[in-house]
Amino acid sequence: MDYQTVDGDSFGRSLRGIGINLLVRDVPAEISFLETVLGMKGHQVTQDFAIVTYGGQVFQLHRDGTYAENPLLGLLPETPPRGAGIEIRLYDTDPDEAVARAEAAGVPILQAPADKPHGLREAYILCDNGYAWVPSRPKG
Repeated sequence: MDYQTVDGDSFGRSLRGIGINLLVRDVPAEISFLETVLGMKGHQVTQDFAIVTYGGQVFQLHRDGTYAENPLLGLLPETPPRGAGIEIRLYDTDPDEAVARAEAAGVPILQAPADKPHGLREAYILCDNGYAWVPSRPKG
C-alpha cells in the first residue's frame, strides 16, 4: 500500500489486528521526533493527522482537536505527561543509537541504555507528548 497516496476509506478498510492511534498536541512535531530519533517514517503529514510506519507496522497520529466530539479527549490530563502508563516498545531499534540522536535533539532520556534480565538492551525516551518510547534489541 502506498501510504503517501491512499485515501482515508481505503486505509481504514485495510487495518487489521491491533492498532495504535496516539493523540498529540502537534502532529508535525511528533513526526519530527519519530523520524529523527527513532527512524520511523511519516506519511500524509498534516496539522491534524499522519500515518506512521515502523518496519512492517503502521499506526496513526491525530491532533487533539480532531477528537473534539470524542469523549476520549476529555480524559487527557491537563498537565503532561499524558502518556504515563504505556510503553511503546520498538524491538528493531538500537537503543544506544536512538539515545544518541535523542540527546543531540534535546529530547529527554528517562533511562539510559542498559542490558535487562529479560534478554533485551533497552532505553526509555520521552517525547513532548509524554509517551515513553522504548528502543530495544536483544542483548549481545
